[in-house]
Amino acid sequence: MSASNNVDATPEGSGTIAFPDIEISEALIRRFDSSGPRYTSYPTADRFKPDFAEPSYIRYLAERATSDSNPPLSVYVHLPFCESLCYFCGCNKIITQDHSRAAEYLRYLDKEIALTARHLGPDRKTMQLHLGGGTPTFLSAAELTQLMDSLRGNFDMAPDAELGVEIDPRTVSEATLSMLAGLGFNRTSFGVQDFDPAVQAAVNRIQPLEMVEKALLASRDAGFQSVNVDLIYGLPKQSLASFNRTLDQVIRLSPDRIALYNYAHLPSRFKAQRLIIASDLPTAEERLQIFLMSTRRLLEAGYIYIGLDHFAKPEDELNKARLDGSLHRNFQGYTTRAECDLVGLGVSAIGKVGNSYSQSVRTLNAYYQYLDQGRLPTEKGYDLTPDDVLRRQIIMTLMCSMPLDFCAINVQHGIDFIDYFAPELARVQQYEEAGLMHTDEKGITITPKGRLFVRAIGMVFDKFMGQPTVSTYSKLI
Repeated sequence: MSASNNVDATPEGSGTIAFPDIEISEALIRRFDSSGPRYTSYPTADRFKPDFAEPSYIRYLAERATSDSNPPLSVYVHLPFCESLCYFCGCNKIITQDHSRAAEYLRYLDKEIALTARHLGPDRKTMQLHLGGGTPTFLSAAELTQLMDSLRGNFDMAPDAELGVEIDPRTVSEATLSMLAGLGFNRTSFGVQDFDPAVQAAVNRIQPLEMVEKALLASRDAGFQSVNVDLIYGLPKQSLASFNRTLDQVIRLSPDRIALYNYAHLPSRFKAQRLIIASDLPTAEERLQIFLMSTRRLLEAGYIYIGLDHFAKPEDELNKARLDGSLHRNFQGYTTRAECDLVGLGVSAIGKVGNSYSQSVRTLNAYYQYLDQGRLPTEKGYDLTPDDVLRRQIIMTLMCSMPLDFCAINVQHGIDFIDYFAPELARVQQYEEAGLMHTDEKGITITPKGRLFVRAIGMVFDKFMGQPTVSTYSKLI
């Protein structure tokens, strides 16, 4: 991709997306727009099992602590509290105005941090830290400082570590952003979703453009290296024209990265979404046109398509990683860092250590009970088989639009790729015939046109597709 995309930015759209030297037709998008996982992990979290509990997690931590392979760490901390309910939200959150609840939660987080660190072993450099939620800035400045003191006291933060924090513009001030920068945070993500007042009212998230702009400018003044903005299309009261106006404003704000998410309306699964009036939602056709228009506009504005819903400026680290082949994907999305073990802390947090995944209990009562007993609060997880590890590598490589080298995989896993995956290679022929990928005896290459469809291509190598699941997947586009 380059910043010189020549695209039509009119809200009516033209039925195509123009990347450099290629056009992706609306008909092609319609053909391959099925539902499927976002593949922040493989197997996906809906495959985690309750028989993977604390002993299993400790075993993987101990194996890592004593093995020669001791990769760096990525640490995720879930802070579940929010002052108000956003109707579209599917996160594990606790709605409360009582800020004293954060103090109790921090006491238990400190217990979990210390207990986890005890099993990690020495010399584990932490290359990434991410605070998510919920609303991390629900915590006071003193509480955030306390949390960082606990994390730094138990994890060896690398000098060049990526420290990211999710920001609700309604709950942050210039002083808070300056304080976060002083604590070492260098990346921030603002939940914008949509600037249209009618849309904001329909999802109970009122945050005027002036509020967001002030917070974004303050983060830059504080020295944050990267600023991301999250947008959602498919929300109630949204239209092609209204979202076009939102894009005018976002492009003017010029964040380093933009995530453009497709809203998944699942009221049977997420109670908050039952407060959304279904008749206010855009039709499937309107959502598609909003996606087409949005992609064209972001490309015209000079953003580079990284993958899935993510766009970045040409000079951003994500695009540099895409170009040099070092792009990776984990539970935080696309990242520039090499493969890390992920330690999840807090209620419902997910971790990945070695060939395992683990997830903590979802309620505060259960979380506190486990830690009062001196136990890690692991509720479920997954032991990856050799076949899972192999398929994970393939899917994650495809998700980053990187070439898949059959010979390297054969040597690493002791297989004959063409023989092992003969059924899958037959099924991906439809994508090759559509010009989305190229296959020969050496490997698989995703074409520039195919980068928009990597979820669909990756699903071919997912052995669980077609099996029963408790999850309802979102549409690919």
